[in-house]
Amino acid sequence: MNALTQALERADPALMGELEAIYKDLHQHPELSMQEVRTAAIAADAMQALGYEVTREVGVTGVVCVLRNGDGPTVMLRADMDGLPMAENTGLPYASSVTARDADGVEVDVAHSCGHDMHVTWMLGAARILAGNRAAWSGTLLIVFQPGEETAEGANAMVRDWDEKGQGRFPRPDIILGQHVMVGAAGSVFYRPGITMSAADSLKIKLFGRGSHGSQPQTSIDPVIMAAATTLRLQTIVSREIAPTVPAVLTIGSLQAGTKENIIPDDATIKLNMRTFDEETREHMLKSIRRICCAECDASGAERAPEFTTINRYPLTENDLAATQTVAQAFARQFDENLLLAGSPVSASEDFSVFGRSWGVPYVFWFVGGTDPEVYARARQDGTVNRIPSNHSPQFAPQIHPTLETGLQAMLTAASAWLCAGTAA
Repeated sequence: MNALTQALERADPALMGELEAIYKDLHQHPELSMQEVRTAAIAADAMQALGYEVTREVGVTGVVCVLRNGDGPTVMLRADMDGLPMAENTGLPYASSVTARDADGVEVDVAHSCGHDMHVTWMLGAARILAGNRAAWSGTLLIVFQPGEETAEGANAMVRDWDEKGQGRFPRPDIILGQHVMVGAAGSVFYRPGITMSAADSLKIKLFGRGSHGSQPQTSIDPVIMAAATTLRLQTIVSREIAPTVPAVLTIGSLQAGTKENIIPDDATIKLNMRTFDEETREHMLKSIRRICCAECDASGAERAPEFTTINRYPLTENDLAATQTVAQAFARQFDENLLLAGSPVSASEDFSVFGRSWGVPYVFWFVGGTDPEVYARARQDGTVNRIPSNHSPQFAPQIHPTLETGLQAMLTAASAWLCAGTAA
C-alpha cells in the first residue's frame, strides 16, 4: 500500500457516503455528449473548492484542473462525463428519467448506461485525496473531465482547444492515466499491455433509387432491395475476406427506408460500425465496404452512386509497454489476487488515446469490475457471463460498493507510481 492509498484508508469515513451521493445525483441527471453543462459545473466547482486551478469550457464543456506541488512529473488523469441517448431500465430508486434533444433536435431518453457517472465520481474522490495529502507526493497534477466520449468528439475537441488556445496555459503531461468500469467482479482490476481496445469506424451510407407506387414496381429502382442485398453482402467481408485468425467485427445497426407500405421510396440509409485491431485490416474493410455498396447499386441500375459519410472514428487504445509495467507493479502490491491480466484486447473502443497519440505521450488505460461478485462468480460457473447486463445495456448498473472504493484505489495507486517515486511512502 502506498502513501496515497494509505491516505484513502485514513480519510474521513463520511467521504464514501458523500461520493455515493454524488454518484447517485450524476446517475439521475445524465447529459448527452457535448451537452454536459451541469456535470461539468459540478466537477469544476468541486475542484475549485479543493484549490485546483480550474479552466472551464475546454473543448465545449470540458474541464481542465491543475494542482502544482513542487518538482516532479506531470501526471494527467482523465474521466469522461457523457451519458447515452437511451432509456434506463434498472428499476433503481435513483434511475434516470431524463430526456433531452440530441444534435439533430430529436427528443430522446438519456441514461448513464456506460458508467461515466462512476468515472466522474472516482475522479472527484481521487482529486480530494490528492489535494488533502500533498506531503505524500510531488509533481504536477493535470485532471481532465472530458465531454463527448460516446460520439468520439470530446477528446479531439479538447486537444484542438488545448493546442490552439493553450499557449502554455496547461502543462504538457509526462504520463496519461484512465480507467473504465466494466462487467467483472466488483473489487477487481484488469489491464493489458499493448493493444487494449479496438479501433472503431462508424459510417452512414445513403443508397439512391427511384421511387414509385407499390403497384408499379417496374417503374422504380427499389432502394429497399438494394439496401437488403447490400446488408447481406457486407456481412461477408469478415467471414470471407478476413482471415479467421484476425479479429474484426462489422455490425449494421440501422437500415432505414420509406414511410408507407405501398410506396417504393427514393432512397435508403444504412448505418454501420466496424471494429479492427490493426490498420491493414481497417483499410481493407473500408475499401470493401465501398466496393460492395457501389457494386450493389450498379447491379440494381441505380442512376447515382452511394453517398458515404463518416459518423465517427475511434483510434486503437494501445497502452505503452513500459508505463503499463510500472502501473502493473503498483497494482500488484495494492490488489494482489484481485488484479487480472486480460488475455486479449476488448472490441469496445475509446477516444482516451487521442490525448496521448496527439502529443506523443505514453498512456495506460485499465478496467475496474462493477458486477456483484457473487453474481459474476455464478455466471462464470454457469457459462452465462454474456447474459450479465453490460455497458450500453438499459439494465447496466454498477454495484456502488466496492466498485467506488476500488476505482479510487486504482487511480491513486497508478498516479502514485509517478507522483510518489521521489517521496517517502
